[in-house]
Amino acid sequence: MGAARRDAFALEAIADQAGRALACTYSNAAEFDAALIAARRAAGVYGPRRRRRQMLVSAAAVAAALAVLFIFISII
Repeated sequence: MGAARRDAFALEAIADQAGRALACTYSNAAEFDAALIAARRAAGVYGPRRRRRQMLVSAAAVAAALAVLFIFISII
């Protein structure tokens, strides 16, 4: 029985170590989400595309406004 008991304790210790190895490093979902967003920002997922599109739309709106203003001035 001594060998069986030793094997059982050894098996428990190995299972405990395996459980800790699979443990999540984040204490809750909010930490995981924050880390995920930070990693994606670092990779450029949320980056300049949105800003470029907004700048292009703004530039097009300013150009259209200037064209309309020029037309009204040239008519008068």
